[in-house]
Amino acid sequence: MSFSRVMIFAVAMAVVAMLVPKLGLDRRPAEPAPAPVAAVRKAPADPRRVALDADRGGHFLAEAVINGRSVTVMVDTGATLVALTEETARRLGIRPAVSDFTIPIATANGTIRVAPVTLDEVKVGGIRVRDVAATVVPGDALGVNLLGMSFLGRLSHFEIADRQLVLVR
Repeated sequence: MSFSRVMIFAVAMAVVAMLVPKLGLDRRPAEPAPAPVAAVRKAPADPRRVALDADRGGHFLAEAVINGRSVTVMVDTGATLVALTEETARRLGIRPAVSDFTIPIATANGTIRVAPVTLDEVKVGGIRVRDVAATVVPGDALGVNLLGMSFLGRLSHFEIADRQLVLVR
C-alpha cells in the first residue's frame, strides 16, 4: 500500500473517531463539562521532557503553540498527521483555497477533502518541532485539533503510564 493511501486512511480514521460521539454512538453517560486543559508539566531538570495528565475521559489535552499562537490540541497517536480545524487554521493565518482541499478521507457522514499544509513550528512545553506536516479539516468535521504522529514521530520517544503521557525530545 502506498504511503499516500496509508496517510489518507489514517487521517480518515482519526476524523471518524472524532465524529462517533457526534452520532450518538457513544453510550457512556454524559459527563459534566470538561475541566480546563491541564497545564503542561515540565520536569524542572529537563525542558526536553513534558508530562501531560489524562483528563476524566482518558484523553491527553495540551496547550500547544503553533506558529506562535496558543492552540488546544488532543494528542492522538492514531492520527498520522497534526489535524487542525478550519477555524483554528484561520486563526493561525492559514487559509487554504478551495482548490487546496485535495486529500479525500471517508467519515461517518461521507467523504470530505482535507488540505495538506506545513506548520512552521509546533511547541508543547519546552519541546519544539519545526516544519510539521498537517492537514486542515473543513467546516465542523473535526471537533478538536489533533496532535498526531507528524509531531510525535519526531520526538526521541513518548510513553503512557499511570494516566500520564510523557513526551521526550
